[in-house]
Order: sequence, then C-alpha cells, then structure tokens
Amino acid sequence: MQSKFSTLILSCALTVAVSGCASQTNKDPLEGLNRGIYKFNDVADKAVFKPVATAYKAVAPTPVRTGFNNFFSNLGTITSAFNNLLQFKFSNAFSEAGRFVINSTFGLAGFIDVAGMDKIPVHKEDFGQTLGYWGAGSGAYLVLPILGPSSLRDATGLVVDISTTDPITYTRNINQYRLYNQLRIAQFIDKRTELLTATDLVDEASLDPYAFMRDAYLQRRESLIHDGLAPKEPLYDDFDEAAPATEKK
Repeated sequence: MQSKFSTLILSCALTVAVSGCASQTNKDPLEGLNRGIYKFNDVADKAVFKPVATAYKAVAPTPVRTGFNNFFSNLGTITSAFNNLLQFKFSNAFSEAGRFVINSTFGLAGFIDVAGMDKIPVHKEDFGQTLGYWGAGSGAYLVLPILGPSSLRDATGLVVDISTTDPITYTRNINQYRLYNQLRIAQFIDKRTELLTATDLVDEASLDPYAFMRDAYLQRRESLIHDGLAPKEPLYDDFDEAAPATEKK
C-alpha cells in the first residue's frame, strides 16, 4: 500500500515538473497523433455511441434519465469533496460531503437530488484541477481513445481520481467485475446522452471540429481551475494561429 502511494506521489510530481515546462511551449505538440485518435473517436461515436445515446434518450422517460444522471453525479461528489480538501477549500468540501450524505440517504442512493432541491450549491473539483490550482500547467494537449479531450495534467488527474475516490472502482476491487462493467457502461451512456446537443453544434458550427474542441476544452479547464476568473497568463503560447480571432493581436 505504501509503495503504491509512493508511486502515485512520484507520478504527480513528474506531471507537475513536465507540465510546468510544457506550459511554456506549444500546447499541442502531439497534434498529428491527437488528430488520428480524434478521427477514430469520431468514427466510433457516429457508428456506435451516438446511436446508442440517441436511442436511450428516445426510449427512457425523462425522470429515468434524470435519476441515473443524479445517481452518477452523486457518486462524483466524493471526488469533489476530496479535491476541495486538497485545495484547502474546506467549506466547499463540507458542502460536497453534505450533498453526498443527503442524496445518498433521503435521495434514495442519489437518484433524487434532494440537496439540489434544498439549493445546496455544487462545487465540482477533480485532481486535474487540484494540480492546476497548485501551479501545474496543463502540459501537452491529449486526445484519449473513447474518452476524448484531455491533457497531460488532466489525464494524470483522471487516473488518480479513478484509483482513489471513484466508488465504481471499488466494485472491481472486490471482484464484482460484472457490476463494475455495467456501471461503467451506464455511466458512459449517461454522459454521452448529456452531450448530444453539444456535439451536434460543434459539427455544424466549426470548419475544424478538432481545433474547436481543443481550444474550448483548454479554455474551460483554465476557467474551472481559476473558479471562473481569468487566468493570470494567456492560454495560448506558441500556437497563436490556432487561437480564436479575438485572441489574436
């Protein structure tokens, strides 16, 4: 256990060091590889994932879809509470912990967002945001197979979150592989259904959906890390040609 924890800390330290250097250079040095993975994801999405999500939206009543979305969002509050603590946002951490307790009990395992009805605010945080909060740059932009846009920092954060605070992972740890797979598939379909309208808009509004997705992702992550405030440094470094027209001088 101690060895696993030490390896986790070392990987985070390496991410901070590498991303800190990469933040001063082109944020998309792997563009050729990324575009290939993006194309694979796009083909797989149009052939399988989007039709499944569209069918799910058409067949499942709104209350059912809302219930499952609430369920998976409730599971995510554990990760949010933990990362709020790591960022010393103690009131937000207690708020997220309170949301989890309320929704897990009075909300029937999270299927009903009772905390939302009580207007308890949401403070989502992940380990990628935590690394960014403590000064780690985004590092190279990455497109992950199936999962989509990410970065060196955020991919590391995703691994840490899944390994440490994701309740679904614990079903695999206790050898409940069938339940684990079912939950992961349901979680993916739920998330893909949420993004149906957004992906349609990207395809229709952009001449280069890849560049649009990359820039939108990096800008959104910077906004989340700074709690909606403008970052201290400009997002675009050595690839201004890829920046939106409003960013160019």
